[in-house]
Parts: sequence; C-alpha cells; structure tokens
Amino acid sequence: MIKLPYTFLPPAIISRGSRLFLGPARKLLPMFPFLGLNLREANMKERSGDYLAMCMFASLIFFVFISLILTVMLFAFRMDNAVIIGPIISLVFSIFVFVQQVLYPRMFSRKKIKSLEQNLLPALQNILVQLNSGVPIFNILTNIAGGDYGELSKEFDRAVRDINAGRNQIDALEELAANNPSTLFRRAIWQLVNGMKAGADMSVVMSEIIDALGEQQLIQIQNYGSQLSPLAMFYMLAAVIVPSLSVTFIIILSSFIALPSTITKMIFWGLLIFVIFVQIMFLGIIKSRRPNLLVA
Repeated sequence: MIKLPYTFLPPAIISRGSRLFLGPARKLLPMFPFLGLNLREANMKERSGDYLAMCMFASLIFFVFISLILTVMLFAFRMDNAVIIGPIISLVFSIFVFVQQVLYPRMFSRKKIKSLEQNLLPALQNILVQLNSGVPIFNILTNIAGGDYGELSKEFDRAVRDINAGRNQIDALEELAANNPSTLFRRAIWQLVNGMKAGADMSVVMSEIIDALGEQQLIQIQNYGSQLSPLAMFYMLAAVIVPSLSVTFIIILSSFIALPSTITKMIFWGLLIFVIFVQIMFLGIIKSRRPNLLVA
C-alpha cells in the first residue's frame, strides 16, 4: 500500500478514510487526465479515483492538524484574529500538500527514469559481453535481474518472474517495455525484441543499441554544457551581485537615514536567508539538469 508524502497516519487508515471522498474524487478526476498513466508508470496499483480520494483525505487531515497547531501558537503570541488567520494559513499549506501528493506518482516516475537510464548503458554492455560469450538470453536476463543496476534490475526481475511462470520471452519483454516510463529503455527493449523476432545475430543488434545510446549520451552532454553558462550567470547575479549591491545600498542608506538597529538586522538576516535559498535552489537545478545517461 502506497504511503503518501506529508501524511501523519498509516496508509491503511488513509485508505479506509478515503472511501468518504470517492464521489468527489470521481468528479474531480477529469481535472487530472494524466494521473492514471503516472500511477501505471510508477508501478502503483491504486486506481486513479482511489488515489485522488486518498490525497483529498490526507490533505484534510493535514489541514486540521496544522490549523490546530497554528491557532494555538497564535493564541500564545496573543495575536488578534488567531482563529481566522490560523485556518487561512493552513488552507494555503494544505492546497500545496494536495498538489504535491497528486504529483507524487509523476515525481516517483521521474526518479525511476533517472535510475533506469543511469544504469542502462552499463547493463547493455554487460549483456553484449555475455552474448559474445554464448550465454542464453534467459540466463542473461536473470544475471541482470540479480545485478546491481537499481531500478533496471527490478524491471528485469519482473520479466524473469513472468518467464518462469510460463510466459514467452518476447511477450514478457514487450510488456516490460510498454509499461516503462523511460523512452530510452523502451527503445532499447523494442530493438532487442525485434532482433529476437527476426532471428538476427543478437550481439550485432546489441552493439547497434549501445552505439545509438552512446550518441544519445553525447548529445545530452552537449546540451548540458550549453545550459551551464546561463545557469552560472544566474548564480553570479542572484547569489553574488544582488547581495553585494544590497549590502552596499543599505550601508549608504543608513548614513543618510537613521535606520533602527532592529530593521537593519532583519534586512541582513533576510539577505543571508535569500543567499542560502539561492544556493540550495542552484544545486537542485544543476542536479536535475544532469544527463540521465551519465553514470552516478
């Protein structure tokens, strides 16, 4: 059973409580047309309507919990209209949480794609070596499934289990490709399947797949390099130039206007928090733009 992010309750309780929201969830489902596809690509067994109902129930629990905490805190600070301000702030956070929960299958799928494509080229090279050594296809699939290739090993393990259950190798590999979110993985498996159907020399087919992926890797590296220059300019502007000019401006302004020390400290602390935020955001952008085919 899936565990939603930002939830305080066990998945079993979330699943039972979500039944109250099945009706509204089905009405809202047309607003999320890709939810079903995202769930399938992430290998999540829940139906799209059930998953949306779980998100609605979990967000409601989050809203109630945060509202109580914020209202009590605002009362402790003797703030006026604490009963109104607390729920309003909680509602904003709850909407953000609901959106994050609905998008969770897509984010999980992207993480899976990254793991798959990072291990794809080494795994295919391993397959080629085994083919040249005369190892049968099924044994190769078993070796890859038991190897240290992250999500890719899990995918091949599913295919091996299907084949052991009596399914044809080609059918198992075709279904493996059809339900996978990675375009590069699907392309490689389909080329492998076409070679098996045509009775071609599998080592030649695998060499062509590896060469095509190598070219794709080079293209990704070139695109990544072209993106680094504007990102570096953004980093210099946001993390170096703007804070430096702001500090200079505040120093000059304070010489003409007698700013209270409290306000000056708040401005400097705000600049520090801004710089830290930019640093973290920049590291996240660099990490997300890194080519998937590069081995981690």
